[in-house]
Amino acid sequence: MISVESKFKIVKRGFKDIMILVPGWATDYRIFNTLDLNYNYLLPIDLNPFDFKDRLSEFLKASSIDHVSLFGWSQGGFIASGFASDNPGKIDELILSSIRKRYDKKFLEDIGFKVKKNKRAFLYKFYLDCFSPGDNPCLDWFKENLLKQYLDDMSVECLIEGLEYLSNAEMNHESLSGVRKIRIFHGAEDRIAPLEEALEIKSSLAHAEFICMNGTGHLLFLNPDFKERING
Repeated sequence: MISVESKFKIVKRGFKDIMILVPGWATDYRIFNTLDLNYNYLLPIDLNPFDFKDRLSEFLKASSIDHVSLFGWSQGGFIASGFASDNPGKIDELILSSIRKRYDKKFLEDIGFKVKKNKRAFLYKFYLDCFSPGDNPCLDWFKENLLKQYLDDMSVECLIEGLEYLSNAEMNHESLSGVRKIRIFHGAEDRIAPLEEALEIKSSLAHAEFICMNGTGHLLFLNPDFKERING
């Protein structure tokens, strides 16, 4: 399997600080198109979960960037946590959204089989499951702007590679003890990552703040209330 190499770009939005946005499985940086936070953004325009840490370290050094915040959503939560664990002194804040402690290997193997059998059918249902019944405006935006592109663009090879990464990924609370500020956001109606599991992660991270957003699903940051909750 030939993997892409992680590549990054900076989006200057008129703010002082930089936030790295790390997307989840079966999505890419475009999932953050409506996210309006008080940061300049650093986006992985190509994302390989296996080389992310090394390529990001190289990019930050080449760009003379000493401090960043990280926003990791779903699979991106594992990726962002891995970088933060290795580089706690560089992290102003780690924000984790819609996370799990780990994924069952058999569950991921079943997904891989379904993806190989009928990628479009599986992804269509997966994307719909990322939204709660109250997320209709967000779902409408997703259908209008990203659904067709994702169904067309997401290759079976990259999807399987992401599942292979997830099969060995685990949220290690001990390795995050050196990260000085952590916030965990979770949708109360998340059908992909159970709320109870996110609460277990919070219980292991005494210094982390937990924010539950009622009425939202897995893609909670598409909700217009998210900006107010995260910016405070």
